[in-house]
Amino acid sequence: MTVNSTGPYGQIMLFGDSITEMSSQGDNGFAFMPTLQNAYMRRLDVINRGFSGYNTAHAIKALPRFMPSKEQARVRIMVIWFGANDACLPGSSSQQHVPLAEFAQHLRDIVEHDSVKGQQPSTILITPPPVDEYGLEAAGLLNGTTEVSRTADHTKKYADACVEVGRDLKVPVLDLWSVLMTRAGWKKGDSHLPGSKAEPKNAVLAEMLSDGEESQLSKTSFDSSSALIGLHFNPEGYRVLFQALMNTIETNWPKDSPQAIPIRFPLWTEAPK
Repeated sequence: MTVNSTGPYGQIMLFGDSITEMSSQGDNGFAFMPTLQNAYMRRLDVINRGFSGYNTAHAIKALPRFMPSKEQARVRIMVIWFGANDACLPGSSSQQHVPLAEFAQHLRDIVEHDSVKGQQPSTILITPPPVDEYGLEAAGLLNGTTEVSRTADHTKKYADACVEVGRDLKVPVLDLWSVLMTRAGWKKGDSHLPGSKAEPKNAVLAEMLSDGEESQLSKTSFDSSSALIGLHFNPEGYRVLFQALMNTIETNWPKDSPQAIPIRFPLWTEAPK
């Protein structure tokens, strides 16, 4: 086993919205961020910079306020995951909608921001995940509204735009939208979208997205469990995300896979006393 005991730990920076923020919670079983930290234990520190409700317009303003300089910390892997809020429908009451072209430009601006480029990280974009319109409808009714704020087909446009940005910038993209939708039975080119109210309710997709269990809210800023239904992740969704991210790192940045990074500090049998 290779050991590197010099210097501070490098970082994996997870930058996203509430789905990132909530990835630290293990109340219902599997939790994404702790599992990722375990995979990189004694190699890299995983930093959660998830901000509930944020879209890319918020993100580009927040980024330089938390991103460390190279003198402060070395960000080795930068994971950028936005779009779930940008993809709210125009005119929706949350006012989180960001027009598609602006969303794509914001992603470019984040990837090419001086605070990111100064770190020279291995950058990965993650597409917004699909939504379950049945769950979203139930959430609305619980909150006393019939407003439609997100749809399956509108969210797909934002996922496609993220893929295109990655292609243009030559940045690897974890197309999580396609990963989850494929598990739900969707095939590329298929106009029938699981999660759409135009299709029967999809049990596989519903299993991966939140059903609003109260235990998921213990450490978040959400006031109601209904805010989570059909949009956020259940443990199974986070489990799929973890495996997909590890595959993306191994395929695109093999030098940053856990087995390729030396552990920090000697084993106890060799450590100085």
